[in-house]
Amino acid sequence: MVSSTALTTKVTSGSPYQLEKTQVSRASTALLKHIKTKQDEKEKTATKKTLIGDNDDSDAEEGSPLHNEAIWLVLTTKKHIVDKNRLKPGKIPIPHSLNASPSLSICLITADPQRSVKNIVTDPSFPAHLSSRIERVIGYSKLKDRYKSFESRRQLLAEHDVFLADDRIIMRLVNTLGKVFYKSSKRPIPVRIAEIEKVDGKKVKKDPKVRNARKVEGEGDKESAFATPAIVAKEIEKALNCAPVHLAPATTAAIRVGSSKFSAQQVAENVEAVVKGLTDKFKRKQIGDADEEKLIEEAPKKSKKPKAKAAQDDEETLSLAARKEKLQKQKAKAIL
Repeated sequence: MVSSTALTTKVTSGSPYQLEKTQVSRASTALLKHIKTKQDEKEKTATKKTLIGDNDDSDAEEGSPLHNEAIWLVLTTKKHIVDKNRLKPGKIPIPHSLNASPSLSICLITADPQRSVKNIVTDPSFPAHLSSRIERVIGYSKLKDRYKSFESRRQLLAEHDVFLADDRIIMRLVNTLGKVFYKSSKRPIPVRIAEIEKVDGKKVKKDPKVRNARKVEGEGDKESAFATPAIVAKEIEKALNCAPVHLAPATTAAIRVGSSKFSAQQVAENVEAVVKGLTDKFKRKQIGDADEEKLIEEAPKKSKKPKAKAAQDDEETLSLAARKEKLQKQKAKAIL
C-alpha cells in the first residue's frame, strides 16, 4: 500500500491549505500507470473491445477494457458542502477540456421554439467545428412528448456523449428525463443561450409579474428570445471547457477531471483548477478553513489511491475529547 503524503501546505495569507503540486503530479502519474496496467491485463483476456469508455457499467460488458476511462477527483470534508441537493450542476473552467474530441456527439435541449436554435446552429457565422458536433437540437415540448417511456430515455442517453440544456428549462428536465439521466454521468449541463436585455451595459431583470401574466395568457415560452449565433457558440464552448460539479448534502463530491488518454500534467492541472474553483466558491462558507480535507484521484471500479490528508488535528474533535475526559473525571469523583 502506498503511504499517504501531505497534499496541503500552510501559507501566511489566504486559505491555510494549499495544494502540493509535486504530490498531485506524482499521484496523477501513478494513477495513469495503474490504469494502463489494468487495461493491458484486460486486453489479453477480453473477448470484446469497446471503442469508448463512458464508465456506464450498465452498458459495458464485464471485463471489457475501457480505452478512454474517466478519472475523478473525490473531495471529502467534515461538513456538508451544501445544505440540499443541487440538481442544476455547477461549472468550473479547466485548462484541458473533457470534450475535445472532434467526433463528440452533442444533444442541445432548448426552450421552445426549437426552430430558432436550429437556425442559429446552421447560421454561417456559427463555428463549423462546433455545429458539426451538435447532432441534435430538440425543444422542451417535443422532448416531453417523445421521450415518455423508460426505454426511449435510455435510447436517447446512449445516442449522445454530452447533453447541453438551456438554463431556463434546466430544472424542468429533472422530472422529464428522470433517473435514467440523473443517475448517470450524462446529466444535462446548463448553457445560457437566451437573449439578455441590457441598458447602459447592465443586465435588466425581468419583472416576475409580467412573466406570470404571460403564462396565464397562454404565451409561456412560445416566443423565447435567443442570443446571436456568436454568443450562443461562445456559451456552448464555455460549457464544454468546464468540469460539471454535482453537489449534494454530503461530505463527499466527485468531479471528473480527465481520462486515461490525458497526460499526467494535464490531469494535475485540471485537479488544481477544480480545487481552486471549489475553494474560491465555498471558502469560509460550507467548507471552512479548519476542515480536514482528503483528495482522492480514482478510476471507477478501480482501486482507490489516496493522494493526501491534511496533517492538522481538528479543533472540534480535540474539544470534544477534552469534554469527555472532564466528564469522566467528574464521574470518578462522584463515585469516590
